[in-house]
Parts: sequence; structure tokens; C-alpha cells
Amino acid sequence: MTSSGIANRQETEQESSTMDEGTLIYEKSVVGRRGYTLPETGGTETEILSGIPENLRRDAAANLPEVTEGEAMRHFIGLSVKNHHIDKGFYPLGSCTMKYNPRLNEAAASHPSFTGHHPLAPDTTAQGALRLMYTLSGYLSEISGLPSVSLQPVAGAQGELAGLMIMRTYHKAKGAACTRIIIPDSAHGTNPASVRSVGFTPLQIKSNEQGVVAPEAVEAVMDDQVAGMMLTNPNTLGIFETHVAEIARIVHSRGGLMYLDGANLNANMGIFRPGDVGFDIMHFNLHKTFSTPHGGGGPGGGALGVRAELDRFLPTPVLEEDSHGELFFNYRRPDSIGRMHSFYGNFSNMVRAYAYIRTLGGRGLRRASETAVLNANYLKELIRKDYDLPYEGHCMHEFVISGSRQKKLGVKTLDISKRLLDFGIHPPTNYFPLIVPEALMIEPTETESKETLDHFAAVMKQIAREAREDSEKVTSAPHETPVGRLDEVGAARGLDVCYRD
Repeated sequence: MTSSGIANRQETEQESSTMDEGTLIYEKSVVGRRGYTLPETGGTETEILSGIPENLRRDAAANLPEVTEGEAMRHFIGLSVKNHHIDKGFYPLGSCTMKYNPRLNEAAASHPSFTGHHPLAPDTTAQGALRLMYTLSGYLSEISGLPSVSLQPVAGAQGELAGLMIMRTYHKAKGAACTRIIIPDSAHGTNPASVRSVGFTPLQIKSNEQGVVAPEAVEAVMDDQVAGMMLTNPNTLGIFETHVAEIARIVHSRGGLMYLDGANLNANMGIFRPGDVGFDIMHFNLHKTFSTPHGGGGPGGGALGVRAELDRFLPTPVLEEDSHGELFFNYRRPDSIGRMHSFYGNFSNMVRAYAYIRTLGGRGLRRASETAVLNANYLKELIRKDYDLPYEGHCMHEFVISGSRQKKLGVKTLDISKRLLDFGIHPPTNYFPLIVPEALMIEPTETESKETLDHFAAVMKQIAREAREDSEKVTSAPHETPVGRLDEVGAARGLDVCYRD
């Protein structure tokens, strides 16, 4: 394996050797090494080739690495430990809820009775799996206060898409020609893109000095062209929106619907039920709040909850129970927005979310949210004097600080985050929300210990001190990682991910 297209790579791998200055070789292959034994073919080469069409035959042998099984395993393990992940270290990525994923959930999801069941099997042979899904939907309904839940969407963004499609279909069924969706400037980042994808136009309104949406701001723009409002609560500033009931009354009075982005539900479980205060639609991030793994573009879980009037629009098929207590998929839903995903969604993540909820129970879920809020407020108080805090008062599960003070010293937020890598800590979310200059959005989650939070605070204080006394140490970071600071602009414009021998 030969590296190519990597800018400013540091030499850190022991197995690597430098041949020419600036050229790194990561070649482990040795002619004749084998990590496998192939079965006998049972025929001559001519006989074997006769069964392969001419256009599918190679002109030359494949240039594959020749290594033992042990060397191959060490190579991939070596790569894996260079990646940062929640099992390796603190991951305070704001608005992402990077909590620890319990291994009990993984054991449940990998049970042979689940993994061995074919998705096209008849409903009559899948009652156990269907009962798990049906029960999980009921749990999410209870947590949200919304009576109907679909588990089909496979990501939070797809949950948003499905919810907005329901909103569009609802207004179309009423004969209303709505074109706009209200979105606060403190909303979750995917909201404007989802709105555009469905054909609506986002209408942004500003937060007030307390970091929340004032009812007057909604009243000023709410008209018959507005299909509804998307609100994140707590918002991306980590602040609870305190005027939700009044805002919902205003939106509903003009025929609009209220959509809750469930990205920050981890602050609300067992405390605040969105359906009780006027939300009509919301999506859940199973990979955030309910501890299923975050996938690199999937597989996630973006379950969708709606109030009773919107149930007929849910994606097909809908899981229902007949008069005999048997569960079945109902495809006969003429008002449905249609299918959002093959089969019914990512079943293994449903199992993980179910196991998580059953393990904690109602009191445990509330305790998780309370601990997430406690951890965020504790951490905020530890570092608030070293960085700018744009909004005073208690936060919820996350908070936002600003590196504006450090920027005046020549150290940007990006530099602070790069320096954090030297301490084995994943950086917080950078430069979001956009309404805070040099923003760092920090979410510790409930699964981190006091010792971890204290260590993170000590590191942040050290970086703030370095920004004052030795700024070059921060601006040139990271220093201890397998890969140094890359030319990110060059990498984006001249991307090269090809293997070259």
C-alpha cells in the first residue's frame, strides 16, 4: 500500500521507512507470503479458463499485497487505533450526543434470532421482531406525547424529510398553497436543507437577547403562506425555548403545523413531552438519544412521530395489530407519503434502542437527561472565565462558548480544536451555531465521569493560557497525532483517494 495525495503527513508508523525525502512507503508486501489456503480447483488451468468468458479474463495477475494473516490484522488494528471514537476517548461534539453505546445493546442486536430472520419472511413468522418494533413505537410515543410513530426513516435528516413531506401533503389535502417554513437562527443545521428538499422556502427569524425565539417574532411573519415552523428545543445554543406553547398557538391559529427537530431530545426525556405543548410532528435520532451507533452516513435511525390527525400520511407500510393480537404490515394506506426506505428501516438499530429503553426504564431515561444537563452546566462553569460566554444562565445538555478572545491573540477556534487532538480529545462542534462568532458547541453527555469533565476543563484552560503565552504552539497543532495539520483546502479541491502501485 502506497500513500498518495496526503499533504504534510507526519512520519509516525514504526513499520514505515523513508526512501527519498518527502516520500513515505507503507509497503508490507513480500513475495510469497500467504495468509490463506485455497481449495484444490479440481481441474487444469485450461479447463478452468474454458468456463470463464474471454472478456472477463485478466491479462496479467492482480497486483495484490502478499502478507500473512497476522500482519494483515496488525495493519488494520494499527489503523483503527489512529481513529478517534467514543470507546477511545471523550467526544464532546455539540448537537451530536456522542454518548457511550452499551455493549448489552450490541449483544441484543446480534442475537441469531434477529440477524438470521429474512426481511421478506411472512408477518406470521416474524411476530417476535414485529412485537419489538411495535413496542418500541409505543415507547417513543410515550416519550414524545405523539400517538403515532413510524420507525422507517434511517437517519435524522430522512426523518426531517419525511416529516416535511407529511406537512406538505397535509396542506395539499386541505387545498392550501403554502410555500414557506419558519426556521429560527438557532435551529439545527439540517433544517434549511430539508425544507428546500421538499420544495418549501425557509423563512429565518432571529433569536432574542436571551437566545430564544420570542412569540412576537413568529407573529410578525406568520401568514397563510406559512406551512409551519421547525423548532429545535433545546436549541443549538443549549438553551430551552420557553415560549413554545404560545408560539404553537400562533402557528396553529393560521393553519400551520409545528415541527420539533428531535436532535436535542437527550435533554428532555421524562421531563418535557413535545406533543403536550403543541408540536404536531417530530423526528427522533435513535443514534443520539437512544444510544445506537453513529454511522458515517448510516446506518442510523430517524423515527418519526405525529399527532393523530396526521397518522394517515405516515410512510408505508405501517405496523398494525389486528383483533386477534397479531401484528402485520399494512400497505393499504392511500394517503401515505409512500415508502422512505427498503423494507422497514434499520432493524438492528431498533433492537439497540429497545434494549436501551428497557434497560433504563422511565426513571432511568429521566435520570439520563438530568445527568446530561448537570454535566453540561458543570463543565460550562469550569471554563467560562477562560472563554467568552455569549449567553448567561443555565444551559441544558450542551452549551456554546466563543473563542473571540483568543482570536484577538491570533488563535482561532480551529486552532483550539486542533490542539485538543494532542490530548486525545475530539474537538467540539466548530463555528456553529452561526450566530456566535468563533463558536465552540460542547456536549459532554450523561455517560462521562466527573474526572473526564475535570480533565477536559483543565486542557481547555491550558490551551487558553497557551494562546496568551505561546500562541504558535496552538496555531501549529496538532503535534502528537499520526497525521499533522493538513492542507484542508488543497485536500478538498485536489482529492485523491486512489491506490497507486
